[in-house]
Amino acid sequence: MNLLNRSLLTLKEFSSDEIAYLLDLSEMVKAEKRKKIVKQRFLGMTLAMIFEKRSTRTRCAFETAFGEEGGHPVFLSTDDIQLGAKESIEDTARVLGRMFDAIEFRGYKQETVEILAKYAGVPVYNGLTDMYHPTQVLADLMTLKEEFGYLKGLKLVYMGDGRNNMANSLAIGCAKMGIDYVIISPEELFPDEQYINEIKEIAKKSGSSITVTSKIEDNIVGADAIYTDVWASMGEEAKALERIRLLTPYQVNQDIMDMTKNKKCIFMHCLPAVKGQEVSFDVIEGPSSRVWDEAENRKHTIKALMLATLGKA
Repeated sequence: MNLLNRSLLTLKEFSSDEIAYLLDLSEMVKAEKRKKIVKQRFLGMTLAMIFEKRSTRTRCAFETAFGEEGGHPVFLSTDDIQLGAKESIEDTARVLGRMFDAIEFRGYKQETVEILAKYAGVPVYNGLTDMYHPTQVLADLMTLKEEFGYLKGLKLVYMGDGRNNMANSLAIGCAKMGIDYVIISPEELFPDEQYINEIKEIAKKSGSSITVTSKIEDNIVGADAIYTDVWASMGEEAKALERIRLLTPYQVNQDIMDMTKNKKCIFMHCLPAVKGQEVSFDVIEGPSSRVWDEAENRKHTIKALMLATLGKA
């Protein structure tokens, strides 16, 4: 499958077959890593990594995935470059596109990564914006496939802030791959209705469903995975107390896991987690937790994405 020179801004632009291909490739590079097979497929290539926001998994995944294949990743914080300050985003994109083979961006506005992709002339990867987190969802889909052996027909329930980038991005990934997706959230934090209607149209093609509700017990039964995220995302720390008030009833704890009536139900989280808030300690540290698999799979899915889009698969 030819994904050469493609950017990843959201998963909307990728077909279900293309996502499935990336997941297969991810499994291959993970197996290579476990067997200590070294191939150096990015030898002589460079990757610009632009970060407006702090990062553990995204930075380490991109940097190690590119570096261990012989490439040279360059970390650029907004303290280091002129992005949007003395130099426009368009001009920064043109300059970096002449010097690098690909660009990763992690920051605030979705518009920024879209402008980079428009003007750079090289693949641009969205490492997180306020709207979307597509590389995380690739890792989540890989983790689900590893756990169950398939994706179509699974049921994933997201509990928490229904408007944040993970709720948005999981909706796309589930709709593309035929996973029934349920957002359980207080009504004050429901996602944009127009956006959900758009995703429902995608879900129709794969035969899956998208549900948004504030009711837990009626909608959690039969879940194969329960997913949550921090209650106050980066940049929203001032809203933390209000979020605790709204979201405390939606904490993922053992009672919630038991409500699924599915002993094989797993717990997922993009991390970092505030243990004792969005998830209880016993769940995230318990046998149903797959958060460490998700974290590792960030690296393998990101490597697969770069191999495919840089013509090295």
